Amino acid sequence: MLAANRDEFYDRPTAAASYWEDAPDLFAGRDLVHGGTWLGITRDGRFAALTNYREPHAERAAAPSRGELVSRFLKSGVGAKDYLEQLRRQGGAYHGFNLVFGCPDALYCYSNRNGQAVRIAPGIHGLSNHLFDTPWPKVVRGKNALAEVAQLADPASEDLFSILADRTRAPDELLPDTGIGLEWERLLSPIFIASERYGTRSSTVLLLDTDRRVTIVERTFNGSDLADVATSFQIG
Repeated sequence: MLAANRDEFYDRPTAAASYWEDAPDLFAGRDLVHGGTWLGITRDGRFAALTNYREPHAERAAAPSRGELVSRFLKSGVGAKDYLEQLRRQGGAYHGFNLVFGCPDALYCYSNRNGQAVRIAPGIHGLSNHLFDTPWPKVVRGKNALAEVAQLADPASEDLFSILADRTRAPDELLPDTGIGLEWERLLSPIFIASERYGTRSSTVLLLDTDRRVTIVERTFNGSDLADVATSFQIG
């Protein structure tokens, strides 16, 4: 199972998750500025999701969009290990990122900030805007909550959405120092972020049962309104 929030400026144009016209087997939301995505899955079980690595003083205007790293893998026939080699060769052109990608039998996480790939082992893991399993307060809180859901006899999507809706701020003494100042560290510390200009735009949950049936639900937020889109399919 997977639970993920997408945090972004509220005024960035975005399309809700759907099957793409130019890639009919790909289900994902879409960034309407650059055309990529932050999380998606294909009918044959290819999966990818992205988080930005927080480094406010390393911005470069000419850097390509990180969202293309997700869509490129999902739209290609390239295996995860071959794609990993591409990331190692080309990842330096991008701002900092973590990319989770692969298939249910072999998922990897690669960051261009330490140049390392982790094959994700069975268990409870978390990822925010630093390296894989870095114990930021929101990561620890989310992993603990996910571990509780994993003990349920029949976990449901709402069990995961409740984790993603948590707006608890971390105590100051537990906050990381990523160079954005204390007020922003506080604002970004909850699992669900809300502010005047920036916050959680959508939440996604994914369930994979023992028969290899995938159910994925995206919940988008527009002020006090929310809308769900979902799909379900069998992986061969």
